[in-house]
Amino acid sequence: MSLMLDEIRQQPDVLRRTLEEEAPRVLKYGRYLRSQSLRVIVLVARGSSDNAALFGRYLLEMTTGIPVSLSAPSLHTLYQTRLQLKNCLVVGVSQSGEGTDINQVLENSRKSGALTLGITNEPRSTMAGLTDEVFLIRAGKERSVAATKTYTGQLLMFYLLAAALQGGKGLDQLARIPELAANSLSLEPRIEGMVGRYRFMDHCVVVGRGLNYANAYELAIKLMETCYIVCDRFSSADFVHGPVAIIERDFPVILFVPPGKTFKDLSQLTYRLKKLRAETIVISGNPAALKWATQAIQIPDKTDEFLTPIPYVIPAQLFAALLAEVKGLSPDKPRSLEKVTKTL
Repeated sequence: MSLMLDEIRQQPDVLRRTLEEEAPRVLKYGRYLRSQSLRVIVLVARGSSDNAALFGRYLLEMTTGIPVSLSAPSLHTLYQTRLQLKNCLVVGVSQSGEGTDINQVLENSRKSGALTLGITNEPRSTMAGLTDEVFLIRAGKERSVAATKTYTGQLLMFYLLAAALQGGKGLDQLARIPELAANSLSLEPRIEGMVGRYRFMDHCVVVGRGLNYANAYELAIKLMETCYIVCDRFSSADFVHGPVAIIERDFPVILFVPPGKTFKDLSQLTYRLKKLRAETIVISGNPAALKWATQAIQIPDKTDEFLTPIPYVIPAQLFAALLAEVKGLSPDKPRSLEKVTKTL
């Protein structure tokens, strides 16, 4: 069994532990943040952490009304741009806390008047030592190069931050997340039985929208780094504005189709892809979307769209890990990659 698969299975415990140990600290810091008249939040990250930040952007804007921007680190590291960041919160997201460019953005942001916050899994990291506050993912050591439990831990941290900025609103819902994650793990036998069909897949597209748009990016990066599949990712709205032209018979498309605001759009796209004879893998809890799928991954819980990102990404992680093994690859040690990547 791969380390990646083992760490995927650890996620309910990681999420539960993080909730119990970090929620009080996050809520306390939220009281301070609410007193600061924040005008914008800037998120800075790379890799899977950047995908988590993409989720954070949707969630924080949706719940707080505060504009959220994804930072371009090169403005700091290559172009030495000095930004006006008074009354801004700059949040660095890094599993290791050692991303050189991420930490330089945080340092520059403090000098420009911003409040800085780190989200990391490493309490003794460089990031933890240079930010005004740090929120810790309680994931334990992540040994596989492919991030899984730290990705969902980062999603949970954004849920907690959103609740804190609203004075605790929505916090009670988050208690369900570890159980939802555990229930999604029950899909492993189903996924193990279907991945052999995709042993020779070398290209695909992943589609999501809204709160699950980040999961489309995350599954794509997992398939690229663990299975060496050429994989692009799209919002369903962007996909039909041109890229849908690449679809032909048996072209693989993976779709996240949660309930809520995005359901109609994504289910209509699933039907359209069926008419085009694409090979579709649909991750959804709604049978109305699954009936158009070539292969259906049915989420066992019916829940509000707000809580779907973590239980929906876990089957995607399982798919990548199990497909890598079927392909005879090690998902733990992708070629040309290391656990900590330092860029400027």
